[in-house]
Amino acid sequence: MQIDPSGSRQLLELQLSNVANQTNVSGETTGSSVDFAKMMDGLLSADTSSSETSSSTSVGLSKRSSDGLLWLQLGSLYNSDSNTISSSSSESVPLSSLTNTGPVDSTSSVPTDFESLIATASDKYGVPESLIKAVIDTESGFNPNVVSSAGAKGLMQLMDGTAAGLGVSNAFDPAQNIDAGTKYLSLQLQRFGGEVKMALAAYNAGPGRVSRLGVSNDSELMSILHLLPAETQAYISKVEKAQSKYTA
Repeated sequence: MQIDPSGSRQLLELQLSNVANQTNVSGETTGSSVDFAKMMDGLLSADTSSSETSSSTSVGLSKRSSDGLLWLQLGSLYNSDSNTISSSSSESVPLSSLTNTGPVDSTSSVPTDFESLIATASDKYGVPESLIKAVIDTESGFNPNVVSSAGAKGLMQLMDGTAAGLGVSNAFDPAQNIDAGTKYLSLQLQRFGGEVKMALAAYNAGPGRVSRLGVSNDSELMSILHLLPAETQAYISKVEKAQSKYTA
């Protein structure tokens, strides 16, 4: 994925906002965080382009190509303490009620080396454990030291700028990586009303590209899926297939 100047500007402003609002490591803010999130959403205008590559690095090679690297787009009114979305009418909607995947998983059929970290992130952000595991499986094959040819790092493949914007100081630390990656995924689920395929497409190709398709649900997305990069089309299927391994 190519990062354009407007994207860099967004991350810079996000990081400055983090300092000004004294965020903690998971990126929670106080005071003007909602207003800033609205402002950032208004700045979203740039898309990402795809370029697959097969070159490896000395640390490891990601299972995902450089086509769908994470790009932080904070547009939802997110409440990390209660796993809710704040609506314009001041009502709070639980994230778990939007995902259509049932309650957050308490167990999985295939254990991993990061069970407690995934469970903590799942509870914190309201994302099913099985979905978190499926994304990690697809992104890195559960290798915390993997680096893509474009520089995405760790279990959930965070780019340096995105990681910094989410409060990550070491993307190879499984705890920080899983927390930040799950938070980013939860933001996409919120942005697209709990539509899992749309959220996965946004995680892979960027939320701006998905938003510009003008679709409102997964069924509509699938009807025009060919308009997204081939890697993103395959990514959705891979994650859903992987999720079946981790569903009790």
